[in-house]
Amino acid sequence: MMRHYVSDGVENKELDATSLPSSEGQRENPHSVHKVGFPPRRNFFREFKDVLKETLFADDPLRPYKDQTRSRKLILGLQFLFPILEWGREYNFSKLKGDIIAGLTIASLCIPQDIGYAKLANMDPQYGLYSSFVPPLVYAVMGSSRDIAIGPVAVVSLLLGTLLQNELDPVTEKEEYIRLAFTATFFAGITQAALGFLRLGFLIEFLSHAAVVGFMGGAAVTIALQQLKGFLGIRDFTKNSDIISVMKSVWGSAFHGWNWQTILIGSAFLAFLLCAKYIGKKNKRLFWVPAIAPLISVVLSTFLVYVTHAENHGVQIVKHIEKGINASSVRKIYLTGSYAKKGLRIGLVTGMVALTEAVAIGRTFAAAKDYQLDGNKEMVALGTMNVIGSMTSCYVATGSFSRSAVNCMAGCQTAVSNMVMSVVVLLTLELITPLFKYTPNAILASIIISAVVGLIDYEVAFLIWKVDRLDFVACMGAFLGVVFVSVEIGLLIAVSISIAKILLQVTRPRTALLGNLPGTTIYRNIEQYPEATKVPGVLIVRVDSAIYFTNSNYVKERILRWLRDEEEQLEAKQLPRIDFLIVEMSPVTDIDTSGIHALEELHKSLQKHDVQLVLANPGPVVIDKLRLAKFTGLIGDDKIFLTVGEAVMICAPKAREDA
Repeated sequence: MMRHYVSDGVENKELDATSLPSSEGQRENPHSVHKVGFPPRRNFFREFKDVLKETLFADDPLRPYKDQTRSRKLILGLQFLFPILEWGREYNFSKLKGDIIAGLTIASLCIPQDIGYAKLANMDPQYGLYSSFVPPLVYAVMGSSRDIAIGPVAVVSLLLGTLLQNELDPVTEKEEYIRLAFTATFFAGITQAALGFLRLGFLIEFLSHAAVVGFMGGAAVTIALQQLKGFLGIRDFTKNSDIISVMKSVWGSAFHGWNWQTILIGSAFLAFLLCAKYIGKKNKRLFWVPAIAPLISVVLSTFLVYVTHAENHGVQIVKHIEKGINASSVRKIYLTGSYAKKGLRIGLVTGMVALTEAVAIGRTFAAAKDYQLDGNKEMVALGTMNVIGSMTSCYVATGSFSRSAVNCMAGCQTAVSNMVMSVVVLLTLELITPLFKYTPNAILASIIISAVVGLIDYEVAFLIWKVDRLDFVACMGAFLGVVFVSVEIGLLIAVSISIAKILLQVTRPRTALLGNLPGTTIYRNIEQYPEATKVPGVLIVRVDSAIYFTNSNYVKERILRWLRDEEEQLEAKQLPRIDFLIVEMSPVTDIDTSGIHALEELHKSLQKHDVQLVLANPGPVVIDKLRLAKFTGLIGDDKIFLTVGEAVMICAPKAREDA
């Protein structure tokens, strides 16, 4: 009886214990079942082409264009750049109805949020509204997500404001500050679009999920702390974002800087907003309650301040929002000089963070609704909208998780919901911005605090702690870096720990001792399967990683350490020594020249101890490189087996005879 299984895309077979060939037959024909196969040789250019294609074009974007006429290729190309040309042909009144409802709902949420988020970026309120007018229109034409809602978001606004503030004072150098913001937005868009065109979207994957959770949680705490200025009515507030500086500023003004009317307004409406959010969370059909609660809060608080003249009693108000649609800012972008370099640096950082957030949101909702999302196409769309936005007085816009969730629950069908939202923002800019004059800053602070509370995900952080402690270190490192130092330092810590984790896993791969499961020819990790037994005279080690220059010496030393430890135990128990070392190589996906050199050194070391090196199930890439390096000839073709089971069938009888 034979067992079949698939390894490396090739069907392999393991003999049942009852049908093992005799040892004599094995010595005459060691590879009694199958010999290890060698892949067909490929020239350098073919191999380079295949690697490049798999890295950058794994989804084969040219497949739809094959065997098509020129006109059809042109149409497909336009549909790739402008997905609206594809889904727009199937658009109907039923979808429009859902998009209008969703667009109106997210507009009621975005207008008060945008005014507050602009303050996070140290910019006038109208710039937040501008950024919810032009960018969503561009994305609706070029984006491929049906659910994502575009506009300013809290984390990116805070990050942009912090980085800009390090270069220019937003009060005394206001004009230069605004110009640098547009410049950073321009380069953020260029970065995003370039990553999409060059199909380098995999670069954003270097920021691990755990690091993102920690960074978002830390940013949420920092944003909430920053809102204490407006929430408490403090006029002189620190420009630093770390928790120590903020709390010093808060307590330092406790007896002369707090305004009780402001605190009363802020506390009352914050309680209202949190209750509305709780209602929407408990009953999904009431999603519209937390969606319209911010706008209701703005309207009621503005009316309250207007009729009571609370501004005369120390309540800080918005005062003025410039009326009218976006003015052109093409001539305000720095393309040369020191400010251009600063804008490029700030744009790279904010653009990558904005991209990470948008792609994560888009993928989440695409998976929920079971449709495909092209990450590279999304990057091009996001980059283009920010480039155009930088020329129309907008700062960095991206996908908002809270507004996207509301957009989805409100029944959006396509990106037309973004268009509807843009139209509402346009009407707001043209008609009703003067009505926001008496809006208290405390309300904006309350809206932002209620919005960022959801960014602190305790459940996910606890799950990370239970599953992977190293991931939790990355999470907490990013969180503490943002809270106690600054947003940019927290981001740097998040990236550094994520990369350090990759390097640690690459340089210190896992290895395992394998044993035989009784009654079978299956060999598994003896730590995972305590019932697995070791084979007398044979040591079986599995390497769970590719072998490169970064870990080749460690792999060699770790295998030799396994051998030394095993021999010491056998000697203490007066059991037969080890004669064969079998290296299970099925998890070894690749090997370089350093790895091959390490195997050669391992072979020499084993020869000195009269231990023979045996390889089991090397993959096609590995066996091809071993053959080219003549390593297969060094240890002998008869020491390379298809499975561990076959290797043991040959080695175990010999080990017993030698003993």
